[in-house]
Amino acid sequence: MSAAGFCPRTALRQLLSSSAFRTAHCRMVRTSAAEWRTQRSFHTTNSALITKILTVDEIFSKKSLHNHLKRVQTEYNDFLQAVNAGDLQGDDEELRAKRTRLSVLGPLIQKIRELEENQKDFEETEALLKENDPDLRELAQSERETCQTAIHAVKQTILSLLVPEEESDMSDLVLEVTAGVGGQEAMLFTAEIFDMYQNFASFHGWDFDTLEFMPSDIGGLRHATASISGPLSYKKMKFEAGVHRVQRVPKTEKQGRMHTSTMTVAVLPQPAEISFTINPKDLRIETKRASGAGGQHVNTTDSAVRIVHLPTGIVSECQQERSQIKNKEKALKVLRAKLYSAKLEEETSKRYQARKLQIGTKGRSEKIRTYNFSQDRVTDHRIGKTLHDIHGFLLGEDLLDEMSSSLQQFSDQEALMDILEDNDSD
Repeated sequence: MSAAGFCPRTALRQLLSSSAFRTAHCRMVRTSAAEWRTQRSFHTTNSALITKILTVDEIFSKKSLHNHLKRVQTEYNDFLQAVNAGDLQGDDEELRAKRTRLSVLGPLIQKIRELEENQKDFEETEALLKENDPDLRELAQSERETCQTAIHAVKQTILSLLVPEEESDMSDLVLEVTAGVGGQEAMLFTAEIFDMYQNFASFHGWDFDTLEFMPSDIGGLRHATASISGPLSYKKMKFEAGVHRVQRVPKTEKQGRMHTSTMTVAVLPQPAEISFTINPKDLRIETKRASGAGGQHVNTTDSAVRIVHLPTGIVSECQQERSQIKNKEKALKVLRAKLYSAKLEEETSKRYQARKLQIGTKGRSEKIRTYNFSQDRVTDHRIGKTLHDIHGFLLGEDLLDEMSSSLQQFSDQEALMDILEDNDSD
């Protein structure tokens, strides 16, 4: 839409002609919903956490951010000049590395330039507010609000591009749930959480394949594993890892007393076979007869498979299928996920050994969330966020997705603060 569409006055068109293109471009950014990241508010139970949730403008007010953006622009310009000048003809590897870096930085540089153009538009609009013509001032006020919205959107996109992608974010995953403290009540709660994640997979259109399922006597779940595959499945599920606590009056409680039980969730990224291989010589594969509930094939054939990774001692078992071959495939899938997760965890601990981020993705002993039935609330202790309607949360749909998005937002900001702190220390 052109600037003329807003004001038919010839004099006004002349005044705005110098910035017509940039103003139109500013509006286009506003309507580009795909580039927006919605600001989510937090209902926190710990007021101290509120100070850690910074707005876009607060982050952009930091000198360290502007220093970092300047460094990125300098790096981009230097690499671009070197590639265009052909200075690296004798070193193909270095040339490829710089071209790769240019392609990574390209979207960020484009947004930085876009922000500069929008800020120029805003300054010109501010000048028009001082004009005597009331129609002109009214138009300028409208344009001012439009540009403010566009500037905020571009700033948010820049912050998103600054947060480094984790290697495993695009992976599929293996989910493990295990009953903890609380006996039969813990097993019943584990079954509910497993069903919640199965529904969450369906909610997002992901594939959900049960690899192992060990039920209890009264309909609960001792332990289960499942393979989940689909777009962004690991990225959305990774913050579910840890200890989940339930507080309620169990069905088995005759005196109406409140009990506290726990279960543990592990979320293991599933690597592509090309990117992560296992030497067959490092494996000891054992077969045995399946045990427990399962039908006529139980205890009649050696269908259960147990695989030991000799260098690490990590074990994976499966007796879910009647076929020994299928059980071996599933046990190998879980083993590869466990080994890959251990490798990533080691790399992550080296990277962040100086300080521990508040939101972990691997800690099985970390109490992350409480489900309190009497208060009808779910509280995530890492960010202090509370949601009500506990039964709606356990459906594994909108409320769980909201919690996942909040955790991702908080994690992204922590990663960004690390970058800024590093710039402050330089």
